[in-house]
Amino acid sequence: MKSEGNTFLLRVRPTIPKALKRLEDIASNLWFAWNSDARALYHQMDPVLWIVCGHNPRAFLRRVSQRRLDEMASDRAFLSQYHGVVSDFDSYLKEEHQWYTNKIEEPGAHQIAYFSAEFGIHESLPIYSGGLGILSGDHCKSASDLGLPFTAVGLLYRQGYFTQTINAVGQQVAVYHDNRFGDLCIEPAKDKDGKDVILHLDFPECVTDVKVWVAQAGHIQLVLLDTDLPQNCDSCRVITNQLYGGGIENRIKQEIVLGIGGVRALRLLGITPTVWHANEGHAAFIVLERSREFVSEAGLDFESALETVRASTVFTTHTPVPAGHDIFPLELFDRHMSGFAEKLGISLAQLHQLGHGDFGHGAHGFNQTALAIHGAAYVNGVAKLHGEVSSVICQSMWPDLKPEENPVTSVTNGVHVATWLAPEFVNAFNQHLGGQWRGHLLDPDYWENIQDIPDYLYWSIHQTNKQRMLQYVREHLERQARRNGDSAHLVQAMTSFFDVRTLVVGFARRFATYKRATLLFQDEARLLELLNNSKRPVVFLFAGKAHPADKPGQELIRRIHEIARKPGFVGRVLMLEGYDMSLGRYLTAGVDVWLNNPIRPMEASGTSGMKAAMNGVPNLSILDGWWPEGFQGDNGWAIGGERDIEDDEKRNVDDAASLYHLLQREVAPTYYRRNESGFSDEWVGISKRAMISSIPHFNTDRMVSEYTERFYVPASEHGKLLAANNFKHARALAAWKSKVRKAWSKISLSMVGSSATEFDTTFGKELQLNVQVNLDGLTADDIKVEVMLLRPTRNGGYKPYRMVTMEHVKDGAYKVNLMPDDSGDFAYHVRAYPTHPDLAHPLTMGLMTYL
Repeated sequence: MKSEGNTFLLRVRPTIPKALKRLEDIASNLWFAWNSDARALYHQMDPVLWIVCGHNPRAFLRRVSQRRLDEMASDRAFLSQYHGVVSDFDSYLKEEHQWYTNKIEEPGAHQIAYFSAEFGIHESLPIYSGGLGILSGDHCKSASDLGLPFTAVGLLYRQGYFTQTINAVGQQVAVYHDNRFGDLCIEPAKDKDGKDVILHLDFPECVTDVKVWVAQAGHIQLVLLDTDLPQNCDSCRVITNQLYGGGIENRIKQEIVLGIGGVRALRLLGITPTVWHANEGHAAFIVLERSREFVSEAGLDFESALETVRASTVFTTHTPVPAGHDIFPLELFDRHMSGFAEKLGISLAQLHQLGHGDFGHGAHGFNQTALAIHGAAYVNGVAKLHGEVSSVICQSMWPDLKPEENPVTSVTNGVHVATWLAPEFVNAFNQHLGGQWRGHLLDPDYWENIQDIPDYLYWSIHQTNKQRMLQYVREHLERQARRNGDSAHLVQAMTSFFDVRTLVVGFARRFATYKRATLLFQDEARLLELLNNSKRPVVFLFAGKAHPADKPGQELIRRIHEIARKPGFVGRVLMLEGYDMSLGRYLTAGVDVWLNNPIRPMEASGTSGMKAAMNGVPNLSILDGWWPEGFQGDNGWAIGGERDIEDDEKRNVDDAASLYHLLQREVAPTYYRRNESGFSDEWVGISKRAMISSIPHFNTDRMVSEYTERFYVPASEHGKLLAANNFKHARALAAWKSKVRKAWSKISLSMVGSSATEFDTTFGKELQLNVQVNLDGLTADDIKVEVMLLRPTRNGGYKPYRMVTMEHVKDGAYKVNLMPDDSGDFAYHVRAYPTHPDLAHPLTMGLMTYL
């Protein structure tokens, strides 16, 4: 056969009609990611092309048919929708009286920079892998909605995270696609001369150019860094190739680009943050780069520079397990970062000390979490329980303190309502709650109005979401089956129970082993009994990715795929491939129950459950992550109890038994206890309570407002205080800390006037305590001495009850007249710790001496 020769590609771009010109503006701002009406415009023009383009409006407008555009430009119904979206878009961008400007004094005095390794704003900008990225994206959206002066900083990945397929034998296959940057909702950053903004970073093999890109997301800007430039050497071009890809050396390079390059990018763009937020330890190198700036440009010694940096830095850890922290071997760290010791004016050993911390795996290597904690005055976990767990994991950073007293606190995560709430519920809220419901996201009482939505209408909305989800999943499975060569008969069998009247349970998340995706199959015989109950059938939908290097996680996927093919399980259990934001939206709005069964307390937050709950999907979950705060008894179900079982086998057996019991005795019976209208009144009540209890408490507007009031504004003001008057306070604080550290080992306390360890007194009568403190060169202003009153607990111990500060008399003599406010048994400790008015947290130094 004669060759046809080379194939040449020709792309013919359409001309957008004048009547539709603003479609380009909307496609150039990621605001469309949280406006379903805006996305619907593109979908309505060409549903197939919209899917082919990955829901990317910019790519869509470059490929849509000219004829179709011209048709829509004269379609009155479409133009009405189009003008409505344009009006909403313009109104959003012109909003001036937002939460931030109304709530914060001197709103123009602060500027927040938010660093994260991934951002899940929309599936059309694929620079995210899972929960951390989705949380970062939702954080950005609420920062925009609330009007914060906010700039996000991340990396622009050529291939992003992998696209997942599952082959015929259940093996996960990671597929990578190059992103066409010209199709993404991003633009190259330009300097005042109109040239691309390029910064330079020194790596051992070469000086690397880093290109700066910007994306607009509502009111805020996302700054993205890219090393895939032709002038760079091959090993540096691939730094930003894949998210979490390329091995440990590429990981440290990525974190250098993010942390050090991110700071320099903001400087080149003329952005001057007053607050620096490191979202996870990947961004910890901002501490070293900012310290270098203060040393080289302000002439500070390193300790004063670090105090200045620390005052204005916020660090959020999302890691509930010791293995989750980035730790680089010292040889690798030195290869890339040893030069910073000289730049900071310290020894290499001192530089290493900044990354020293034992978080459960020994104090080896350079730990990025330790660096972030050393450089941040504000440290938090992402749920109340996670904050408690993190304070234990990180307790080596403050060895004299009990975990519950160290500076690690928590801000419970949330999700962005406009992104994750199903459009049908948006319409229902507009109709029944009024158009101002978006302004009441921080008002719990307001959301009780959901009860006013008639039950039959509420249920019909859920059934509509469910039907759409089942159709999407059916098409998903058909594509997967065709690719794998499965028979049409198998696909038919797999979807034979897709009925909106059937109870559907969803499980979709990252397939890490501690999340126990296969706990449901602990007792297959008992599960079969549940699945094949003809009066109360149940279908389980599973979806999720395992990291390409996580073989145990991939084995979980393979096992579920295998079980889903076994007799009795076919059509009842399904393993879906290609988990991303789009599939996540369908599942969290369309299933009936959201299943979550991690090993407690290893779940940091679990935001997928929040997304489900705000769509009226009750959680069936272990009391871990956010669920101990979210569970109220009438809005879902709790698997097991609030206890941590060390024995793996016993834990799995106990939790599986609890799961089966709840499914058989509570969940399924309640769902199928239907009235004459065909739905369960009790179930709708639980569903409404799930929505009412989750929306105002677990949305990112609440979360970001909490970060702003508790961290951003105090950090901004604290940082300015330490930098004022040529860094007078920073220098003094650094000198004071040095003095205290040298003296602290000799500080001691002794009781004066009595050696008794037990006292009896009468209620209402004062007990005078006198303590002598050996100050060893410190002054009374440097030390706080206090009595910690304790009360007995049921298990025979004691718990803190109240703190009473002792008064300094003279020469290290302290006294207090102690009068308990109740009768009964008390215990007390007398303790001393260093204090200074410029400390962000009273126990920041981690030094404590007890009597």
